[in-house]
Amino acid sequence: MTARKHLIAGNWKMNETYSEGVTLAQELANCLKSGTVEADVVVCPPFVDLKGVSGVIEFDSAPFELGAQNVYWEPSGAYTGEISCDMLKSVGATYCIIGHSERRDYFHETDEDINKKAQALLSAHIIPILCCGEDEHVREAGNHVAHVTAQIKAALQNISISDPCALVIAYEPIWAIGTGKTATPEDAEEVCAAIRETLATCLGEEIAQGIRILYGGSAKPGNIEGFLEKDNVDGALVGGASLVASDFAQMVDRA
Repeated sequence: MTARKHLIAGNWKMNETYSEGVTLAQELANCLKSGTVEADVVVCPPFVDLKGVSGVIEFDSAPFELGAQNVYWEPSGAYTGEISCDMLKSVGATYCIIGHSERRDYFHETDEDINKKAQALLSAHIIPILCCGEDEHVREAGNHVAHVTAQIKAALQNISISDPCALVIAYEPIWAIGTGKTATPEDAEEVCAAIRETLATCLGEEIAQGIRILYGGSAKPGNIEGFLEKDNVDGALVGGASLVASDFAQMVDRA
């Protein structure tokens, strides 16, 4: 198996005001400074918090990077309410979540939209954290692997990369997000292994073996180790637990 450095990413979602975001970032920096950070770490605050968290990273030499939760694919123009890649880069963002189930569901983002965002981010040298996953109905019908791999194929249409570190995939079973339900490590490994096979088809075997695949779905300190023991799970995309600095730091430590 190709050695891949673990990555723990925190998705703050629509939480934390500017001042609260700065405080949380400072708390996390203090927690992580007390130990040895051997995993890559990313925090993804709301847009209005990006500059404040970027300042904490710079001035406190915080051992994590900055990510955004969304982006628009056009470089500029009359797109009220949207944020471009250059805007993200200007505040220090190096990662960006795209294709999250909440964006697909609540805001009706399509596979084509996500493909355009992926292309824009890669061109701007911002690392996409490309989310995929199935809802409970798809899982119960036994179509979860086909559903998720179809999302990956659509999102990577007409995309090629030469560096596997330029892309991250996050598998998030929708039925396990914010519900208290959690997929088993075996559930995650089944889908993550299929995702890696699909990446090999889309991008080539060598690239696929180097791309990190995260598990996202009620991941927390008490269950993360079981997921990280699996061959094709290389970290976690963390929701609620990323809003508590000590919990998130525990997950980084266990990675």
